[in-house]
Amino acid sequence: MVLVSVEEEIEIGRTANEQVRKQVPEFKDAMVTRYVRDVGKRLVRAAPGAKYPYTFAVADLLEINAFSLPGGPVWINRGVLSKAANESQVAAVLAHEVAHIARRHGADRLTQGMVAKWGLGLLGALLGNTGGAGTAQAAASVLTGGVFLKFDRAEEREADEAGMTILTRSGWSGRGMVELFQMLAREASRDQSSVDAFLSSHPSPQDRIDNLAAQVKRQKGGTRDSERYRSVRAHLARVTTSRSGDNR
Repeated sequence: MVLVSVEEEIEIGRTANEQVRKQVPEFKDAMVTRYVRDVGKRLVRAAPGAKYPYTFAVADLLEINAFSLPGGPVWINRGVLSKAANESQVAAVLAHEVAHIARRHGADRLTQGMVAKWGLGLLGALLGNTGGAGTAQAAASVLTGGVFLKFDRAEEREADEAGMTILTRSGWSGRGMVELFQMLAREASRDQSSVDAFLSSHPSPQDRIDNLAAQVKRQKGGTRDSERYRSVRAHLARVTTSRSGDNR
């Protein structure tokens, strides 16, 4: 059940993103940011559904995680860029988040959160009579409280499958998505804290590997890596290791 329109969803997501920027440290490196945005733009061209104003930002966090907000904003931790073995794995993370937005999963979570907070009658009055910045601000407060992270298993599976389609239609190898979850499983065995945020809001990596394996077998070809990603990863390593006292 999604009660907000696409237009309201976009405004709420834009407002929530402004709040997120006050809470999440952004990795403001021109080379890395430009690369992530270019990968994101390529994926968006293959995304189904409404033509959302997708945006892509890099969080200055080492944990392997990413998240999306209704209406277009996508964030990826620099930890993903550092740990991914090839470009198709990075593209897989972004494709999964784009799929959540395209399938309006965040809007559904937002509706449920607002109904739980205000009740169906008050929510209807708020959306129908107030509108504009006041509604967006109130709804965004629900999002930044964490509601948008708690997708259910059906939504996660749909985002995996839709993300795989977006990934391969954009020219990348579908193997990247399976390898992503294999990497998550390895990281969890080495250091659970590095993937806690991801695992707290997603099904286990092995479940997802099993679900995607058959889909990957049907896919052939596709780009696995690029010289540009290798350059970005090397640059990221130089920049982050040169920091003093970087313990995020």
